[in-house]
Amino acid sequence: MPGKDSWRHRQAGAYEVLISSPYRWAVLHELRGAPEPSLEAHLARLSPCDLVLVEGFKRADLPKLEVWRRANAKPWLHPADGRILAVAADEAPPGLRHIDLDDVAAIGRFILDTLNIEGRKTC
Repeated sequence: MPGKDSWRHRQAGAYEVLISSPYRWAVLHELRGAPEPSLEAHLARLSPCDLVLVEGFKRADLPKLEVWRRANAKPWLHPADGRILAVAADEAPPGLRHIDLDDVAAIGRFILDTLNIEGRKTC
């Protein structure tokens, strides 16, 4: 956030800044022109767990749940990506399982049921 010490440190050239509170901590790493690390490199930094929800990395070879909103006016991804198992959307897609975008419990059940991981630790 502009004006905060961690922001000023990054603006001054720091590659990493650690922020901490009694509730959470995070390390911010500036790439400064270096290539973005791979998904695998990011996953290696996480604590052990049974499920990681990944946002982005659309080309990754992973089972996917497409999240789609009519208001964004973007094309569906699922016709071109066979790894998309279902769509959480505010309207039903052509030819694929649909979960209402606002039904958070149904989305959670779909993920847990599909991956058969009920009751395990998630990241």
